[in-house]
Amino acid sequence: MSNTTATAEQLGDLSATTLLRFATAGSVDDGKSTLVGRLLHDSKSVLTDQLEAVERVSASRGADAPDLALLTDGLRAEREQGITIDVAYRYFATARRRFILADTPGHVQYTRNMVTGASTADLAVVLVDARNGVIEQTRRHAAVAALLRVPHVVLAVNKMDLVAYDERVFAGIAEEFTAYARELGVPEITAIPISALAGDNVVEPSANMDWYGGPTVLEHLETVPVSHDLTSCHARLPVQYVIRPQTAEHPDYRGYAGQIAAGTFRVGESVTVLPSGRSSKITGIDLLGKAVDVAWTPQSITLLLEDDIDISRGDLIVPSGDTPPTSQDIEATVCHVADTPLNVGQRVLLKHTTRTVKAIVKEIPSRLTLDDLSQHPDPGQLVANDIGRVKVRTAEPLALDAYADSRRTGSFLLIDPADGTTLAAGMAGEAFATAAEEAAPASDDDGWDF
Repeated sequence: MSNTTATAEQLGDLSATTLLRFATAGSVDDGKSTLVGRLLHDSKSVLTDQLEAVERVSASRGADAPDLALLTDGLRAEREQGITIDVAYRYFATARRRFILADTPGHVQYTRNMVTGASTADLAVVLVDARNGVIEQTRRHAAVAALLRVPHVVLAVNKMDLVAYDERVFAGIAEEFTAYARELGVPEITAIPISALAGDNVVEPSANMDWYGGPTVLEHLETVPVSHDLTSCHARLPVQYVIRPQTAEHPDYRGYAGQIAAGTFRVGESVTVLPSGRSSKITGIDLLGKAVDVAWTPQSITLLLEDDIDISRGDLIVPSGDTPPTSQDIEATVCHVADTPLNVGQRVLLKHTTRTVKAIVKEIPSRLTLDDLSQHPDPGQLVANDIGRVKVRTAEPLALDAYADSRRTGSFLLIDPADGTTLAAGMAGEAFATAAEEAAPASDDDGWDF
């Protein structure tokens, strides 16, 4: 095997291929790392020295064949315990598509890691052990994928070799999972029977399951329609930096630099700056040192405006006819990721795009029980891996889109102001795509200082 991540024939013209971000999830010992290892190995996306190292470690443990899970379980503690602890990112490519994959842990106490891995994913692969079927952790991972609005979910029913490749076992698991995922509002579910250890239906079709006529895992990953065309979305430019060189060459230059989060901006377009609400017109767009008439996500640009407006880092530039609401009261679903709890009345920092403001947790209306989607009312606090609804009051107005409309401008972080620790990842608006929750009555703000 060539000592490269992929052959030239595989890579082809990468400029013409699309990019798919996907995450794997599943319960402990469902075979996530083995699936990823098999995917990398059989698609010839493994370095020669990596494979040799895995073969040596596997042989030292008395294994007859390489343990492909070692290709992703990179931490020493992971290898010693045989479990995945942290999110392992891998990059590979075929002739048809480029991939960034996140192998996420299966233990309940590492649910927060799955949130990290799936937050930017276009597709989630949820593994199920064919012997055990759909269990609580399976439902948990499906719910997290639904909360994060992952558009495509693959149910990989693994270890089919241990149930004699029985079609009825696969059909029963696929039916149960699909019904649950649809209840959560997952738009697309694809079920594939596999054996990651033997390689059945991972990269190559299985001769042991002639009753299955669908794609292999890799075939589906290569062909699933993924739209990265965010140019038609609500145009949003979070300002990162104000450029004022004040040189002899550019005495009056004032530009507002940032990466376009979504949508398209054009010279001559009327825009509004939030939260101030001041409006102006785009007179120029600088991209990589050149003037252009149009720019779109995810380009990093500098906007020039017709009027001198007080604009600073954290402001949001949007089309004047498409402005999100601004508010100091935010209701959202959060996944608590810190070891210390999040309490009602706690003072935090809220980071939204390039803006960070002071905030107070005013209320925690409910905590979600992911196994049956029930709501535990007024828990008082959220602890590590909890997912719940929160109401936050910010010191300054923020312009948030609903997370369902924009994963970039509808998300935020809650941060501990004392040490900068990330406490929770938030998604503004409704939790699931199924139905809106009833609005809770407004709370009394007396006694709060903003």
